[in-house]
Amino acid sequence: MSAPVANDVIPGVYDIPAEMYHADPIPGGSLSSTGARTLTSRCPAKFRYDLDHQQPYKQAFDFGTAAHKLVLGDGPELVLVDELLWNTDATKARVAEIRAAGNIPLKRADLQRVHDMATAITQHPEAADLLHPDSGQPEQTLFWPIGNVWCRARVDWLRDDCLVDYKTARSAHPDAIQKAVQEHGYHVQDDWYRRGAAAIDLLPMNTAFPFIVQEKEPPYLVTVARLDLWRDIAHQVSEQALFLYESCRTADYWPAYTTETAYVSPPAWLERQYEGVS
Repeated sequence: MSAPVANDVIPGVYDIPAEMYHADPIPGGSLSSTGARTLTSRCPAKFRYDLDHQQPYKQAFDFGTAAHKLVLGDGPELVLVDELLWNTDATKARVAEIRAAGNIPLKRADLQRVHDMATAITQHPEAADLLHPDSGQPEQTLFWPIGNVWCRARVDWLRDDCLVDYKTARSAHPDAIQKAVQEHGYHVQDDWYRRGAAAIDLLPMNTAFPFIVQEKEPPYLVTVARLDLWRDIAHQVSEQALFLYESCRTADYWPAYTTETAYVSPPAWLERQYEGVS
C-alpha cells in the first residue's frame, strides 16, 4: 500500500518515507524491533526516554545511509561537497542546507567508497542475486497487531520468497558477525520481521531472512549470513518485549533496571580462577 497510514490502521505493507516510519504513524504508538531490543537488553525506563526524546543527529549515520541508497536504490540524495576542509563557515552552511533538505553530504572519497561498495555487492554471486533489482522492493514498512499491541518493521529488501537485510560493518568475518548479533540483537530483528510478514500473510514464519554484511573498507568484503540457530532464543526475547511493552503501557510505569540494591557478584569464571587461593 502506498497511502500513508491513517487513523484506521490496516495491517499490511506500506511504501512510506523513512521519516514517517521512525516518527511512528500508528495512533497510540507501535513497537519496533529496535524498541523490543531496548526493552529487553536495557530497561523500560530507557525505552520510554528514547521514545520521548528524539535521538540527536550523528554524522556517522551518513555513510551507512549512503551505502543503503546505492545498494538498495532507495533513500536520500547523495550530494558531493568537494571541499578539503569542512570547518569553514561557508562549507558548514552548505552541509547544513543539504541535511535540512533531507539529503546526505559526502566528501569525494566517501562518495567513491559507497560506489565501490555497491559495485562489490554486484560481484558477490549470492548477494547480487538476493538484491537483483527485479527481485523485490526496497525499504518496505510492515504494520501488524499482536493482541493489543501494534508492531512495525521496515524491511531493507522485500522479496516474494524472503526478507533481506543489508548491514555495513567493520568486519564481515563470521566470528565478528556472531559477536554483532549478540551485541546488537540482530536475532531479535530476524524474529520480529518474520513475525510481521507472517501476521499479514505475506510470508510464512519460517521464511528465510539472510543478512548481507559488508565491510566499510577495501576490498569491501561481503558475507551472507543466516541466523536460523538463534531463532528459539529470539522468539523468547520477542515475547518478553511484547509482555513488557503492554504491561508498562497499561500501568504507565516504566521501571529502571531494579528498584532495590543490586548485590554484584564476580562472574563464575573469575570465582573458579581464585578457588582455593589464600
